[in-house]
Amino acid sequence: MNTSLSAAPRALELAREVLSIEAAAVQALAQRIDETFLHALDIILLCKGRVIVSGMGKSGHIARKIASTLSSTGTPAYFVHPAEASHGDLGMITADDVFIALSYSGESDELLAIVPVIKRQGAKLISLTGNSRSSLAHAADAHLNAAVDREACPMGLAPTASTTAALALGDALAVALLDAKGFGAEDFARSHPGGNLGRRLLTHVRDIMHCGKDIPSVHEHAPLSEAVLEITRKRLGMTAIVNETQGVLGIYTDGDLRRTLERQLNFATTPVNDVMTRNPRCISPDALAAEAVQIMEQHNITQILVVDAGNKLVGALNMNDLLRAKVI
Repeated sequence: MNTSLSAAPRALELAREVLSIEAAAVQALAQRIDETFLHALDIILLCKGRVIVSGMGKSGHIARKIASTLSSTGTPAYFVHPAEASHGDLGMITADDVFIALSYSGESDELLAIVPVIKRQGAKLISLTGNSRSSLAHAADAHLNAAVDREACPMGLAPTASTTAALALGDALAVALLDAKGFGAEDFARSHPGGNLGRRLLTHVRDIMHCGKDIPSVHEHAPLSEAVLEITRKRLGMTAIVNETQGVLGIYTDGDLRRTLERQLNFATTPVNDVMTRNPRCISPDALAAEAVQIMEQHNITQILVVDAGNKLVGALNMNDLLRAKVI
């Protein structure tokens, strides 16, 4: 059904009100974070098993997302449906695990039915509810209060602000755990190897650079004609200029070639070290490929030489190599 033009102002007003209500609900959580949050954090940090997250209905959807966020940030977790748990899935839970139960009312029959079994197993229980006096809150080893003043739904029926608050509180817990465990960018990339972020964080210069006979290079006393032929043969738009020990002295690029043509120099007799760019930008083979992108963009260049700790030439790459590796 299309929204009529006369209804548009009301729709915009309502949308803004929803966002304001939900933003206020999340902001209120920030003022409520206290020692109980730290207690829940400690329980998970001391966990020798896995974190199981569970909830019914909309709380179940939020629980799935929290489990996913925990897993991708260094805290192994998975979702268990409370109804399925009481029909066999509880066998996955051990005394070494932590069970996080989500229910805004704190009185979900499906969750309360499995709480005694969880406690009997010896697993720790963390509840995330909107009612600190609820059965689930009282049964928990740690309770996280996600209460909101009101739902964003005009009728106060559909879970809106309450699910947003629960999701935000779950994110806060995941990020606090991430920091406490020293979980870094490369750790994150290892759990996301198939995505663009994984490629940016896991791809090193050594993985994509040209090496060995594919590196364009000429001796410092070589004539310009030899440098131009090397640029043409290796097709990287440049050549390194090196000394007898392969130490990098400079670089000669397509751009340098155009500038040389304007000077009308003799390509057969002019040594390349007379026109090369000295002290070129270089990078270590152990650096992330994303760092090469940053250097190229910062200095407006399209090629870069790869050198070891002794400034010896070990590789070369250009922007096309980074594009092919999908680092950009």
